Amino acid sequence: MFKKLLTRVNNRKVKVFSLFLLCSFLAWFLSNLSESYESRANFYLYYENLPDTLLLGNNSSRSMEAKIKTSGFRHFYFNIFNKKINIDLSQSVYENQGYKLTEDALKKQIESQLSQNISLIDLYRDELFVDMYQVASKEVPVKAVLDIQFQQNYILEGEPVIEPQTVLVKGPPNEIDTLQQITTTKIELSNIASDFSEDIPLVFPKNMTNSIFSISRVNISGKVVRFSEKVYEVPVKVLNLPDEYKIKTFPATVPVLCKATIEQLKVITPSDFEVEGDYGQLANSKDNVLFLQITREPSKAHGVRLLENKVNFVLEQK
Repeated sequence: MFKKLLTRVNNRKVKVFSLFLLCSFLAWFLSNLSESYESRANFYLYYENLPDTLLLGNNSSRSMEAKIKTSGFRHFYFNIFNKKINIDLSQSVYENQGYKLTEDALKKQIESQLSQNISLIDLYRDELFVDMYQVASKEVPVKAVLDIQFQQNYILEGEPVIEPQTVLVKGPPNEIDTLQQITTTKIELSNIASDFSEDIPLVFPKNMTNSIFSISRVNISGKVVRFSEKVYEVPVKVLNLPDEYKIKTFPATVPVLCKATIEQLKVITPSDFEVEGDYGQLANSKDNVLFLQITREPSKAHGVRLLENKVNFVLEQK
């Protein structure tokens, strides 16, 4: 029994001693971390502000070592995580058929991004060479590929709005010179009776591996309105009639079906339309039938068609 009691006492002493030892170590460790030291740090480089006429190659350095002075806590952090540093490529200079940033430019950029309790002592390189090469650039229009099914008596007012309307393409001249437009992926909308707005990915040519595009998506929107129909009686106009003849058509007017909003139909009149038949196209035809077409229609109309596309006629000598 005495031995068991002695063992318990010894175990308790060991535990207490171990606890004090751990606390002492932590106090010593935290005390040392709070002091300032000089050591190496590794920065991850993120390139930005690339000039419009240049592209970044794959051989540019992605990290840089530097000597810094800061607290042990900060050094402990840098040993685990690499700090990201933005490198402004607009400050690069061209020299010996290559682009570089001088040591002074690098130091200024890095120092401006370090917190006040971190001092940059030195860089482990005198300059930073960046793999960039000359390219051409051009703006290319975006074409929307749409398949829209509207509810009955609804229609799209005007053209769909694409935002942005163009894509800036940068790449070798032999790749971008023949590029005339960029299309969207096909968008299918059904049973539409109200305004719409969709973010749509762009489709890029697969053979342009050395080119980059300023955007990858566009927004396509449209204003949807309810429409009605109205029939207008429009006079027939005959072209290329011989000077010695005059002509009478039967009927003298033809019906034209116009689709537009109710407000627009109120201000549209027959004089906003023009229906013509070309006598010169009859050639030696013996049929007294003149085929017609609409040559002018209101700009606000959403759809116009002839309900009668031909008339009979009689020629009379003047």
